Amino acid sequence: MIQRIQTLYLLAIVALGIALIWLPVVEFVTPEEAAELQIWDLSALGGVPLQGLWGLLVTTILIPLLAFIDIFLYRKRLLQARLNIFLALLCLGYYGVLAIYIWQAKLALGVDWHILPWASFPLVCFVLTLMATRRILKDEALVRAADRIR
Repeated sequence: MIQRIQTLYLLAIVALGIALIWLPVVEFVTPEEAAELQIWDLSALGGVPLQGLWGLLVTTILIPLLAFIDIFLYRKRLLQARLNIFLALLCLGYYGVLAIYIWQAKLALGVDWHILPWASFPLVCFVLTLMATRRILKDEALVRAADRIR
């Protein structure tokens, strides 16, 4: 299990996903013409005075959870590859959810926003997921070829 390179890719996804739960991804700042400067950070755990940030929290928690479950499906390679494809779509869906919350905060609070470097973690997870899927399918082809030789 651990000797396979895709397991290391999936472990990296788990580590980045867990870090993403606590790290802020967007910073909201009141405009310069405002009387008082206020700064809010948007992370999966909140930080912005908006209601209903559960979508970002659920998406952020599902990414490392599914990657962790995916590690232990090493005997069911086709199921593992399908779960990886879903995980890749979830990583891209994170940005859709994030865009909705940025749009809501801009309308509700009238603030400017700045993306922080941690917002790139789901994109890195997406690339790692594609790399792991490719290796899983390569392993499956190798096992099928070995079965055919017998």
